[in-house]
Amino acid sequence: MPITNHSSLDPVLNSFHDLSVEEMSISLKPKKFFLVAGVGEGKTKLTAFDKALLSAGIGNINLIKLSSILPPYVLYQKYIDIPPGSLVPTAYGSIISDRTGELISAAIGIGMASVDDYGVIMEFSGKCSKLDAEAKIRNMLIEAFENRQLPLNKAWIKAVEHRVEKVGCAIAAIPLWY
Repeated sequence: MPITNHSSLDPVLNSFHDLSVEEMSISLKPKKFFLVAGVGEGKTKLTAFDKALLSAGIGNINLIKLSSILPPYVLYQKYIDIPPGSLVPTAYGSIISDRTGELISAAIGIGMASVDDYGVIMEFSGKCSKLDAEAKIRNMLIEAFENRQLPLNKAWIKAVEHRVEKVGCAIAAIPLWY
């Protein structure tokens, strides 16, 4: 059934009506990012994922999945307090398993040539240790910068591992905020 009453969207739509594409992209560009990782056990795959999000500190926001490029001039923060329910651009890797005793890991990393250049985000999840996941991210960042013929001058990596009890999840993420 189509929605016919758009009046609640009018202020939002009107605020963008007179903006150029460049002005709109500047106003929507995140200004900061942080790295998180968490694990969770649940009775189902979805509740294990939810618990891992809560463990990582991002369980009460709406993740909008990103690919792999961080805009220029976006600054690293140790933590960002994001209001519950916010729509948050986030790059993440996650894994869910229901194999008791299985070791699962998730890792996320970001590399930058400089703060005034864009960054490259890499994510990984798999059946391995945290150290193996970190090494995979490190190698992917090195290759990504070689592919771009840019120097990798700064990198952040966050990883986590989990031994599955019933249904387990591991997630590592980079939320971006305004």
